[in-house]
Amino acid sequence: MKHVISAVVAVVCILIGGITGHFVKTGLSAAASTAAHEDSKKEADGHGAADSHGSEKKKDSHGAKKESAGHGGGGHGGGDASGDVVYFKFTREFIVPIMHDRKVASLVILNINLEADSSVSQKLFSMEPKIRDNIMTTLIELSNDGRTFESLTDVESYETIRAMVLLNLQKAVPSGIQNVLIVDIAQQDL
Repeated sequence: MKHVISAVVAVVCILIGGITGHFVKTGLSAAASTAAHEDSKKEADGHGAADSHGSEKKKDSHGAKKESAGHGGGGHGGGDASGDVVYFKFTREFIVPIMHDRKVASLVILNINLEADSSVSQKLFSMEPKIRDNIMTTLIELSNDGRTFESLTDVESYETIRAMVLLNLQKAVPSGIQNVLIVDIAQQDL
């Protein structure tokens, strides 16, 4: 009897978690699309906020609001094509095996986000499996060079990972991805 009750409780918890996850996911995307729709209506009719004439607030590449001086925008000196920057968060982390003598010596776990133009955000969602494959291929390639993942605290290794992932991603998605952000990185020795 104890086993039956435990199994029923486990199934109920899984169902509640799945339903909650579904509502959270659809609720967030619905709220985001509603907010984007309302913003586009304000821009279209020219009736923004009362003090919107002259200095318009834009997001810089770090997520903070920045006053626009009317010289291209986009943060860090470049004019951006669509204006808004979005951050694409993958559904799960990237786990890279580090090999020594044909055995897995450790695992490197990376939480990677992409900084992209809002014009490609839907494309990124629909291409997530292909983008994940591209990033994993790059990370495996870097793990096999024997240097990059050996010292994760070295800034040069960190920048190499970011640069190589961005370079290979821009081959798969030619425009729209501006930067690769490594949010978390950890190594677990086995």
